[in-house]
Amino acid sequence: MIDYIKGAIAELNPAYAVIDNHGIGYMMNISLSTYDVLARYKTDEAVLLYVHEAIREDAHLLYGFATKREREAFLLLISVSGVGPNIARMVLSSMSVDEFSQAIASNNVSQFKSVKGVGGKTAQRIIVDLKDKIKLADDTLLQQTGQVTGETFDEALAALVMLGFSQQASQKTLKSLFASNPALTVEQAIKQALKMM
Repeated sequence: MIDYIKGAIAELNPAYAVIDNHGIGYMMNISLSTYDVLARYKTDEAVLLYVHEAIREDAHLLYGFATKREREAFLLLISVSGVGPNIARMVLSSMSVDEFSQAIASNNVSQFKSVKGVGGKTAQRIIVDLKDKIKLADDTLLQQTGQVTGETFDEALAALVMLGFSQQASQKTLKSLFASNPALTVEQAIKQALKMM
């Protein structure tokens, strides 16, 4: 079982990344969230992706994630009847892990229905099946505050850069925000940063 792969980006597009690890190119299917993170790296710069292996009779597929939280959300999604890896990847391309958790917590069926390939019944099944599991996952994540802060920082930084702010200014603003409140969510961090920039 592969837990993660570290190596240089040999090829990158919004659907997959090829990571060169000691001369072997691992092709990994990725979400847009992971693509946004990887796009900040230069070619040949080392990156680390957490991996999920999907071994079928006709294929051996790898799915790569920039954070453990995204992989956990992916695994939760594919545990739902009728949700395969491609739909799970579409969900995580359409919303951040925090938005995914909030959509489940608030029974937001329409947010899931807005994802290509997810109908009303599947959206309801995702919420019903994952409601209790998401609470447990969030509690576990809250106990690892240091790790969550790092990942939340990265997600907030990526969002600010996509909104057109410079990486240096965004990092400086976010560092001061997280120094005073390490428990900020991505959404809170972005909103507060926008007021300061």
